[in-house]
Amino acid sequence: MIHLLWLLASIAAGAGLAVQSRINGELGARLDHGMLAALVSFSVGLALLAVLLLVSPGARAGVRRLVGVIRDGSMPWWYATTGLLGAFLVATQGVVVGTTGVALYTVGVVAGQTTSALAVDRAGFGGLARKPITAPRVIGALLALVAVGIALVGAGELQGAWLVVLPFIAGLLQSFQQAFGGLVQRHSRSAIAQTVSNFLVGTLALAVFVGIQSLAGVTARPLPPEPWLYAGGILGIVFIALMSVAVHHLGVLTMGLGVICGQVVASLLLDWLFPAGHPVTAWSLLGAGLTIVAVAVSSMRRPVRVARSA
Repeated sequence: MIHLLWLLASIAAGAGLAVQSRINGELGARLDHGMLAALVSFSVGLALLAVLLLVSPGARAGVRRLVGVIRDGSMPWWYATTGLLGAFLVATQGVVVGTTGVALYTVGVVAGQTTSALAVDRAGFGGLARKPITAPRVIGALLALVAVGIALVGAGELQGAWLVVLPFIAGLLQSFQQAFGGLVQRHSRSAIAQTVSNFLVGTLALAVFVGIQSLAGVTARPLPPEPWLYAGGILGIVFIALMSVAVHHLGVLTMGLGVICGQVVASLLLDWLFPAGHPVTAWSLLGAGLTIVAVAVSSMRRPVRVARSA
């Protein structure tokens, strides 16, 4: 029952990630500045976490433990820089989704995540049990790459093709973020501490990048008044906190399957119910369907043979 509950939580988190993609993509389009949209999303999340730290002694204790394990060297300091990977993912949402739609964006992310999971599980990153590279998992990764190719064909233009490659790279990095995030949570014994480090590092990195863009003359439109456009950071907090704990109960592969399932289904529903200029097409259905097949194939296991007694 506990396993099932965590699996359902990962599916819900994947659906939330798809919603976050739509929100940040819309904010990026309204601002005409995808990187600024990512910075706003991270800043909102960091502000909420700061309030939580003020009112929660347990959250502050978790952050102190995280600082302690970094200082004494029991955990490599760069494990706590997963916010850079999260910042890149959110930045691709602001830059890409407004052009491609959620469905094609999700195809790229899922394909990248399915591919990188092979390396993450084989190496046992984050202190998780190592898993062998089997034929079904390799075939699943290849199918995921084909799904990206279909998405590129559906994009039609070279610009659209490159925009689908960006979320594919973000997906490649996501498996590492989840594994390392699980290790940070294990050392600090606090999902909030892992989330705080993620948002702090990500916000600082995005602020530097947006500052450089401003010096280069890149401008943005005024902030839109609709409150829902600033909910991406809230969804990010929930996603990161859930995944840092769920990875210990499910492992990278099973958790990733749940997240992917939620992402694919929710992204198609969003583009169908709220097209925003990106209706569900045969290309998006084919690409998303192939990602589900890739995930199913990569999760296949050989049946365990029971030795017969003489």
